[in-house]
This record gives sequence, C-alpha cells and structure tokens, in this order.
Amino acid sequence: MLDVVRSVHKRPRSSVLMAHVEAFVIVLYLLIAHFTSGDLIDVDQGRPHLDEQIFESFNQRFNRSYGSTEEYVHNWIHFHTSVKRHDLLNSQSKDLRSPAKYGINQFSNLSPEQFRDLYLRAHSDPVPRYNLTRTGSLTAGLPRRFDWRDHGAIGPVPNQQSCGGCWAFSVVGAVEAVCVKDGGTLQSLSVQQVIDCDYDNQGCHGGSTVAALDWLKKTKEKLVKEAEYPYKAEKGICCYFPQTHGGAVVGDYAAFSFRSQELAMQAWLVDRGPLVVTVDATSWQDYLGGVIQHHCSGRHANHAVLITGFDTTGEVPFWIVRNSWGPLWGVEGYVYVKMGDNTCGVADTVATVSRVSCDF
Repeated sequence: MLDVVRSVHKRPRSSVLMAHVEAFVIVLYLLIAHFTSGDLIDVDQGRPHLDEQIFESFNQRFNRSYGSTEEYVHNWIHFHTSVKRHDLLNSQSKDLRSPAKYGINQFSNLSPEQFRDLYLRAHSDPVPRYNLTRTGSLTAGLPRRFDWRDHGAIGPVPNQQSCGGCWAFSVVGAVEAVCVKDGGTLQSLSVQQVIDCDYDNQGCHGGSTVAALDWLKKTKEKLVKEAEYPYKAEKGICCYFPQTHGGAVVGDYAAFSFRSQELAMQAWLVDRGPLVVTVDATSWQDYLGGVIQHHCSGRHANHAVLITGFDTTGEVPFWIVRNSWGPLWGVEGYVYVKMGDNTCGVADTVATVSRVSCDF
C-alpha cells in the first residue's frame, strides 16, 4: 500500500487518477473500518467506479486538490455518501409540488459534521412574539410578489468561505438595503469590520444576528465601505475609523418571532426592508433549486440569512432568501423556502433595521 501511495506523487497529472484507483481498493476499506465501523456506507456493486469518475469531474469543476491518497479517499467517501443522500432526499420530495432538488454542489465532499462545523455557526437569541394588532392595514394591500432586488436594494451574493460569519453577512446586507430604502445609493459595506470589532459575538466562530444589531445600535459603530475594510475570511484586529469618516450608523432595530404569523411577516418585509433570520440549514448542504418544504426543522437554528422577498403567485408560496455561500450555490446564491408553516424555523427569529444614518 505504501508503494501505491508514494507512486501517486511521482506520476504525471494524467496518470494520477489511475494511481488513486489502485490505492482506492486498499485504502477505502481501511478507512471504512476505521471511520465508520463498516456500517455507514453500502458500497454498491459497480457504483464506486461510477462515483469515482463523477468525483473527478467534481474536483475539476470546483478546483479541489488533495495532498495525499488518504485525503483523496477520505473525501471520496464523503462524496459517495452525499450522492446516496441526494437520492434519498429527492425520493422523499417526488410527490410534492415545486419540490426542492438536491444534488452535487461545492459541499459534496464534506461530511455533514464538517459542513456544520464550517458553515453553520449562527445561534438565535430569545425574542418576543410579534403583536398582530400592529399590522392593521399593512396586510390588506400586500402584493402577490415582492423582492427588494427589484428596488436596487440588494447587493451581489457574498461568499463567507470557511469563516462562520453568516450572522455578520445577513446583518450588513440589511443595513445596505435600508440605506437604499431611505433614499441613498447601494453601497457594499464591510462585513470584516463587524467580524473583527463586534465583541458580543465570536467572529468566524459564530454569532447572533440580534446581538450584532444590538452592538451596532449601542456603539454607533460606523460601517465603512467594503473597499476600505475588505473581507479576509478570518477574524483580525479591529480597525477604528474616526466619526468624521463616511459610513452607515444603525439607529435602531426590531426583532420578533413571527411563528404562525407569516402574513404579518410579509407586511413587515415590505414596510421595513429585508428580514434578517436565523434558520436550520442542515439540509441546505445539498440544495440545488426548487422550494424547500421539509428536511429541516425550527428546533435547531444554526445559520443566518437575508430574506429579500416572497412569491405567492405559484402553487407553493415561498420566501426568497439570499445566502452567503457564493453565487454557484443554489439558485445563483439564493434559496426558496416554503411560506406558511415555519419551514426551517424561518419565522422564529426575525429582525429588521429600523433606522440607519448613511453618510457616504
């Protein structure tokens, strides 16, 4: 086995695949025995070779490389398991209208545990239940479809990379949008500034959207442009800017639970701006498109996103949600989540930016 492993690093790129295949038979079963006790992966007859070819295409598409044969095979095992999981998820959705589709994306070589540890780092804080009497006439004239992107208030889909800063991306996206809503122009603001300077959260190790909004309100920290404080995908030393420097200051925010009140939540979005929410995104690892209608719960909030709109014109009404995993994920970086039954806990922790002073 050691001779096979050594040969991988000596051969030209064109023959590396064959070396991996040779090593695979030996190393796979060792890894299965060591990591899974032999009972988590059913290596179907003929399936490993097919998945090996698909895995090579995946590596080329997403520019993946591995430092050793063991690392290669370890990722192959996760990939093979992902493909089997996609089949299961899709089979459970086949009787739904406009169902979500699951398949190979940039996360398919990660185990669910790796995916959770890298990307699902947000947590939710307790918030009061929204008072329905406040909505009044707001719900009466709701459009059937609304999206803040159509109003020039939403920037490009960001990519948090391996930093668990989703909580900061969602909050900053809301601040950018409210600047536009209040008559300003769309500016890309610094997420890195929030990750570095918000002492109430844990930077790339996770955080709370409500705590971040409270920190912005309390400190009056002026968010500067992204170009002045660029994203590094890791927590660094906080850089301070004088109050005379241009930026955006959060004056106030509001946070409620809209469980069983998603009609009022629609009105809140139209009236107040995009919604910062914390959801259970465990099954989003495999999402390709369509409307998520199950495979997640409201009991395990772990990821923060920005709801930019909704669409009730089709058979299945859904929220339009901007993620922070880049434009190659989902529907050009977006995910559609069914409205009306708190799918993925989308209505449990909902926040908006109430007032922003934008000085650019």
